[in-house]
Amino acid sequence: MTSGAWPTVGAGGRLVALVTDLMDRSRISAARPEVSFLRGPVELAGLGEHDVVLVDLGRIGVIEALAGCGAVVVGFVAHVDDATAAAATAAGVGEVLARSVFFRRLANPS
Repeated sequence: MTSGAWPTVGAGGRLVALVTDLMDRSRISAARPEVSFLRGPVELAGLGEHDVVLVDLGRIGVIEALAGCGAVVVGFVAHVDDATAAAATAAGVGEVLARSVFFRRLANPS
C-alpha cells in the first residue's frame, strides 16, 4: 500500500467518490461536504486529470473501470486484503490505503 501527500483537486476539477456503504458515505460527506457520489464504476470513465476520486477498491468492477479514469485516485481496502491492494496498484491507482488510514487521512489530510 502506498502513502503520499493527500491530493488536491485541480482548477476546474471536482472531488467525487465511488462508495456504496452508507456508513462510509456518511463519514466521507461529513469530512468533505463538497464531495459528489458516483452511482457506478462506468462513471469513472468521464473523470479528468483535475478531478480526485475516492473509491472503495473492494467493490466489484471498480479496479477494471479505473483503467479509463483520467483522475487522481485514492482508494481504500481492508488492511488484510493484500490481493486487492496489489491489483489496484498494478492498475495504476495513485494511493492505495488501508481503510483505517484512509478515514484518518480524510479527516486530517495534511
